[in-house]
Amino acid sequence: MRILAGCIIAVMVFTGCGYVSAVHYTQSVVGESVSTEVLISMEDPQNTVIIKDAVDTAIITKFRTSLTSKNASQTHLKVQISSVGFSPIRYDTNGYVTTYRTTVSMHIDRITSDKVHGYNTSGMYDFDIEPNAIISDRARFNAITIGAQKAIDAFVAQIAAEGSNPPKE
Repeated sequence: MRILAGCIIAVMVFTGCGYVSAVHYTQSVVGESVSTEVLISMEDPQNTVIIKDAVDTAIITKFRTSLTSKNASQTHLKVQISSVGFSPIRYDTNGYVTTYRTTVSMHIDRITSDKVHGYNTSGMYDFDIEPNAIISDRARFNAITIGAQKAIDAFVAQIAAEGSNPPKE
């Protein structure tokens, strides 16, 4: 009974205060269909594949729009990896690195029929390794994937903020 009452109160609060989800705002900016293009980094092409998968997943799950070809889309996102870095942030008593921070920085151009708007975004992820060990490919892949997802989440937040404050005419 308490759960039902709590649910009813929550529904009343969210509908009564004019709550609108971020998806509503992002869709008002990007439209119903989106295409993506990730520019391949010649320095690190493996990371480009990771970023492309993360971008496509975010388009479907976070924007809740369909992923289409460039010619059929209302918005085209051109993603370029600015940098991927690993920094030691924690050491053990012997001076060995035990925790690294991965930082993934990207530049995303949002291209519509009438304009191009650029965004810079980054995401960070901290992960532990065994003392006196090197970063394995699996840990590196996982860290870049999560860092890219966080960078894309920051981009989605920028788009939602833009959609919540439409330009005044």
